[in-house]
Amino acid sequence: MTPTMRYKHILNKKITIREIIFILLLILCLTPVVSAPLALLLGIIVAQWIGHPFLAVNHKATQILLQLSVVGLGFGMQIDSAIQTGKDGFLLTVISIIGTLSLGYVLGKLLKLEKLTAYLITVGTAICGGSAIAAVSPTVKANEKQISVALGTIFVLNALALFVFPVIGRALDLSQTQFGLWCAVAIQDTSSVVGAASKYGTEALQVATTVKLTRALWIIPISLLSALAFNTKGTRIKIPYFIGLFVLAIILNSYIPFFQEIGTYVVHISKVGLTLTLFLIGASLSRDVLLSVGYKAILQGLVLWLCLAIPVLIYIYFCL
Repeated sequence: MTPTMRYKHILNKKITIREIIFILLLILCLTPVVSAPLALLLGIIVAQWIGHPFLAVNHKATQILLQLSVVGLGFGMQIDSAIQTGKDGFLLTVISIIGTLSLGYVLGKLLKLEKLTAYLITVGTAICGGSAIAAVSPTVKANEKQISVALGTIFVLNALALFVFPVIGRALDLSQTQFGLWCAVAIQDTSSVVGAASKYGTEALQVATTVKLTRALWIIPISLLSALAFNTKGTRIKIPYFIGLFVLAIILNSYIPFFQEIGTYVVHISKVGLTLTLFLIGASLSRDVLLSVGYKAILQGLVLWLCLAIPVLIYIYFCL
């Protein structure tokens, strides 16, 4: 088919009803009517009801939108507070990552879960969810099935966290700082961390985003160690460059008046972008994805998550 014929084919293709519904819901997510948790719920309903009509481009679109949204949130932060927040969460980050990786190894053995699947779920829980899984997968030469099971597990639990964490935070009367720190350490994926924290408050959002992205930098050493542990030297390691842009956004907002003036608008647009991201993530959780996960993978992810979230919550509640 020539380029001209292909272009005519695209023009002649009729848009389907489910594509119209999907696009209308996307537009609805641009309005203040839809919060981050509601967007995720709408996406999940769409996935079960009509399916995702643009699933082929969903992963790439979600990744780009999430990264742009996170960078945009940097224009609402100041460098001094960001550095202090990063310092406050550093020790907790190190201890929780080491503990989660160790427990994940033991759980994988006990549950007799496929080795690479168990490892990807563990890494996703320990660091930053889907981003960590995507970065580590090539270094351990994981196949499509192993990656999809790990991502499915993480996204199912993150969907739950997005609704549960704000309720628990308010029930315990956690401060903005306490809740932001708990989210950053205990919720796996960056999208759900930011979604839950934004629902709780502006300060919680700033704390959660900063600590989570500091945590995401651990993708680099963990990827290197994974290549050594699984004897897959020479594989390419994905570095989360967008974190550097996030830091640059904080610096620009801290020292340049122009960016301080537009910062509020950029942050607002970024929050809308995050809402769209959560809708797209929810829309990717089809029945096939949910069924492919299996009870052992869910059990590993759930136990790891609880063993991370509960001790961290106790520490933050009584010690901070």
